[in-house]
Amino acid sequence: MTRRTPALVAVLALAAAALTGCTADAEGAATPDPSTTVAAPAEPSVDEVAVTYVTSPLNVPSIVERQIGAFSDAFGDGVEVTYSELTTGPEQTAALASGDIQFLFAVGATSVIMAAANGADIAIVDTYSRSPEAFMLVSGPDGPTTPAELAGRTIAGPKGTILHELLLAYLASGGLTADDVNLVDMKIPDAQAALAGGSVDVALLAGPAAATMLADGYRTVTDGTGLVGATIVVATSRTFADEHPDVVRTFVEAHRAVLAYMDENPDEVLEMTAAETGLPLEAVREMYPMYDFDWAVTDADLAAMEATQDFMLANQMIAEPVDVPSLVLDLD
Repeated sequence: MTRRTPALVAVLALAAAALTGCTADAEGAATPDPSTTVAAPAEPSVDEVAVTYVTSPLNVPSIVERQIGAFSDAFGDGVEVTYSELTTGPEQTAALASGDIQFLFAVGATSVIMAAANGADIAIVDTYSRSPEAFMLVSGPDGPTTPAELAGRTIAGPKGTILHELLLAYLASGGLTADDVNLVDMKIPDAQAALAGGSVDVALLAGPAAATMLADGYRTVTDGTGLVGATIVVATSRTFADEHPDVVRTFVEAHRAVLAYMDENPDEVLEMTAAETGLPLEAVREMYPMYDFDWAVTDADLAAMEATQDFMLANQMIAEPVDVPSLVLDLD
């Protein structure tokens, strides 16, 4: 559903002015490599833009954007905006590499680093969210509660993701490694079902899936606080950004407009999110403060991604490091 409102038109105009007339204004914003600078905006040079639509763990900007039609409004009637519900990092980066998708609107920094380390053409447009508290290892009421108690257990969750990184970091805090557990690669809904069915001891969950299990009496083994940065970003390919800087800038304007709309309409945004996720409104209200949706790629974000890369290298998830700051496009 697309709803064009005066509030949305206003914030789109403000976002465009901010993007074309000033530099990033968030405290601690990083200075990207000048070699990645995107040129000044022009009229959109494509007739279709494909975007990923991922609602989990609690991707409020994606939900709000689709409800109010911010991307469609920003590009105008001459550009069709389409959505693909690709939920795992490998699926998303593969679709970007093939050209089927132009923007990954919420992809884990873990997946971006892994793709870049493997030679993929990928670049970070801006930050989507940071939410360490929302990523969890969840067990049954009588399940493990310490790293040592995970030894020999069967754990289900998506490999190559922030949740995978969280598991390895938590194991390392107790002197254990991935070899000490049986990790079964599953998407979050499948891992949730496996835990509920008793076929696994622990599930790697986030957002509504975790909230549902906790409400049913399951418990948190740990969350990501102090263990992972849980940085989620917006990404495109460098080739696409070089060929269509106007499209990238328009997309960024719309992203910032969505965030402004969220700030101006908090109650409506919570109701939208509850309706889309199927969660009770109070559950959404409780989870929402766990997320920082500021768009700017800050020095703290870069440090968190560098730490993620160090961890991936130490655990043989990638063979060679990449220059993380150079992945970030300069849009100013």
